[in-house]
Amino acid sequence: MDRMPAWADAVLVPLISIILAALISALVILFIGEDPIAAFKLMMTGALGSTYGWGYTLYYATNFLFTGLAFAVASHAGLFNIGSEGQAMIGGLGVALVCLAIPWPHWALALPAAIVGAAAFGALWALIPAWLQAKRGSHIVITTIMFNFIAAAVLNYMLVNILRPAGSMDPATAKFPEGAHLPTLHDLLAPFGIAFSKSAPANVSLVVAVAACVLVWLLIWRTRLGFEIRALGHSESASRYAGIPPVKIVVIAMLISGALSGCMAINNVMGEAERLILNATEGAGFIGIAVALMGRNHPLGVFLAAILFGFLYQGGAELALWTTIPRELIIVIQALVILFTGALDNMVRIPLERIFMATRKRRRT
Repeated sequence: MDRMPAWADAVLVPLISIILAALISALVILFIGEDPIAAFKLMMTGALGSTYGWGYTLYYATNFLFTGLAFAVASHAGLFNIGSEGQAMIGGLGVALVCLAIPWPHWALALPAAIVGAAAFGALWALIPAWLQAKRGSHIVITTIMFNFIAAAVLNYMLVNILRPAGSMDPATAKFPEGAHLPTLHDLLAPFGIAFSKSAPANVSLVVAVAACVLVWLLIWRTRLGFEIRALGHSESASRYAGIPPVKIVVIAMLISGALSGCMAINNVMGEAERLILNATEGAGFIGIAVALMGRNHPLGVFLAAILFGFLYQGGAELALWTTIPRELIIVIQALVILFTGALDNMVRIPLERIFMATRKRRRT
């Protein structure tokens, strides 16, 4: 029998963790002489109080959706893919090559091609760590961390020496052709009479990310491959006994994970910058780990956690802009949320389990 109901594990534990993180953050803000209530109101207004704020919140959330789903798929196979950052970088390279190779007449044609390019390059970058883990026993955490640095070096070389336009000093590609520019939420919602900020970067990639949530749910819980991935994650020896080939499943799970990470580039590279630049990922690959852990590796949970972290990013930017709270403290607040929802998860879970078990005993007696 489970020690705690599924709803409590999925909702109550993260909620209490967020409240604890918010209380500690409030004490930190109070300690430096700022009003935590005013700071929270400013975060709410800046991130959710206008379509402009919503546009940035959803833009960040889209990045975290892709990287959170990527980590979740690998995690179901028992793999800790910490390489989403590098896979997203190389996915951006795939997007840039696709968008610059052809004078696309319309974004509806460019987007599917860019998704394929991003997914293929991201999956390719995850292939070698996957093979090393499956065949040679090299730990996936070590190899994927190393490949993050290699990806940064590869991207730097490509932008400085190969893809940089002649005469430009900026380590970036040329602007993508007009037909490869993705419509923003303003463009998508305007035909329905819904007003949305023109300057917000949220774009059609959000729709792709939500579709990816649905596809990952179908994959993990409605297909044989998903069952094999989950079986391997629960017990390699039992899955091997059941005839599930661990090498094959490890490689496939990491390829899917890398492809999802790479697809983040359609949002930040194709949708927002409309060219490939250095450091386009901005740490979203690592935030995806916290998003997946908070969402319990379930697509719905990942979606909700991505919205939360999008709120923290946009709200934190507003705090840094309009108050004397330093940007570094905003990072501390974000880190506290990650700490309580990830590393200190058991601090909340274990007392709750005891409460629920004690309640059941009382009912029986």
